[in-house]
Order: sequence, then structure tokens, then C-alpha cells
Amino acid sequence: MGVLPWVWWYGVRRHAAYPLGSATEAVTNTVFGFMRAYVLIALWQVRPSLGGYDEIDAVTFCFITQALIGPVQIFGGMDLTERIRNGDVAIDLHRPAGLQGWWLADDLGRAAGSLLLRAGPPLLAGALVFPFRPPAPAHLAAFAAALVLAVTVSFGLRYLVAMGMFWLHDDRGLSAVTLVMSLFFSGMILPLVVFPGALGAVARALPWAAMIQVPADVFLGRYGGAELVGALAFQAGWAAVLLGAGALVTRAARRKLVVHGG
Repeated sequence: MGVLPWVWWYGVRRHAAYPLGSATEAVTNTVFGFMRAYVLIALWQVRPSLGGYDEIDAVTFCFITQALIGPVQIFGGMDLTERIRNGDVAIDLHRPAGLQGWWLADDLGRAAGSLLLRAGPPLLAGALVFPFRPPAPAHLAAFAAALVLAVTVSFGLRYLVAMGMFWLHDDRGLSAVTLVMSLFFSGMILPLVVFPGALGAVARALPWAAMIQVPADVFLGRYGGAELVGALAFQAGWAAVLLGAGALVTRAARRKLVVHGG
């Protein structure tokens, strides 16, 4: 077995090591899910069929997005940022795997651990309390693929932000900007289907849509046949672009790195 599967397994174990903490986060996501659900219900009662969703779609979308907060890491952040700040990234660059590949494997493990411990409670609570649209069994495999691609796109964006530390030496400004973009353009605040005209078209074409909106729509069964293939291709395309950009930035960062004046 190669190195990266072990890195993935280590990521699963490390991020599933504190189940009580994960349970607390799951409860928080559930509570905020209830608050968002009631807001969306009020909106859809005034505007039925807004964006092609009915009220059940909107509520289901709400709890899907709450369940995806942890796995997709919508609020950003990576341990790599601190390692670049304190110089420990020099050790990472000497590991028996590429820097980007190592952290991608670790992040996929993190997402798997978060999915196991944090995603279930919001979905279960939403299904028990509100009208809820469960996925058809035929859509589950497609949703699993969309979820993996969503995590990969999220990683690609967060990796580029972290690598900016090589030049900016402080990620707070860049992280704040990308957080706002992630929340607004991913569908986390409102489904992108409600965005009007050109704003909606632009929002659905940006990489953030691949993180929340697309997997949620796959879960709801809004894609079929060629549309489903196109949605997954959209995610895969952005994942490839972001990982390619990350590889180029990593190559440039190797020439930029200075540790203790060396």
C-alpha cells in the first residue's frame, strides 16, 4: 500500500478522535438548521416554487447544507496555514509524497471522519420534524461522487489560500474574503436557484457552487441523465483547475521558502 492511503486513514482517525466535540458541533448545526428552515418556509409560503423548488425541496436543501458544513469545511481553514507560518512546512516538503497530495489525502480523511460524526444528526432531525424529501436509492451513488468532488473543490480553494502564506505572511485578509465568497456563492445562505438573472448565472458557474449547490441538487434528484453527468463534470472540471493551480503555486513556493535564513 502506498503512503497516501495511510495518510487518509490517519486523517479519518485524527478527526474522529473526539466524538463528543463532533456531537456538539452536530447539535449546533442542527439548531441553526431549524432557524434557517423556518426562514425558508416563510419565504416559500410567500413565493411558492421560487427557483423551481417547492417548500419541501427548500427545507430538505437547508438540512443537506447543514450536514455538509463539516465534510466540505465551508468555513475554511487548514492546519497547513500554521505550518507555513512557523516553518514546519519544510518538514512536509521532505515527506515521501508531494505536499499537495499529502494534504489532499489528509483532508479527504478529515471529511470522512466529519461525515460519520456530524452529518447524520441534522439530516435525521430535519426528516423527523419537517416535511423532507429523501433521496431515491438510484441517486445515492451519484450523491457520493458529488460529495467527494465537493470536498476536493473545497480543498483546492483552501489549499490556495493556505499557500498564499508564502507571500502574504498573514492569511486573515485572504481568509475573510474567501469565507464571504464561500458562504454567498456556494448556496450556504440561500439556494443559488433564487439568485436572479446574470447574478444567478455567474454564481452557478463559480467553483463555490460545486461545494454545496451541486451536491444538494444531486441529493434532491434535480439532475437526470445527461444533466447529472454535466453536473459531476462541472465539479470535476473545477477540481482539476484548482488542483492544477495548486501544483503550480507549490512549485513556486518551493523557491520562496526560507527557514531560519537558510
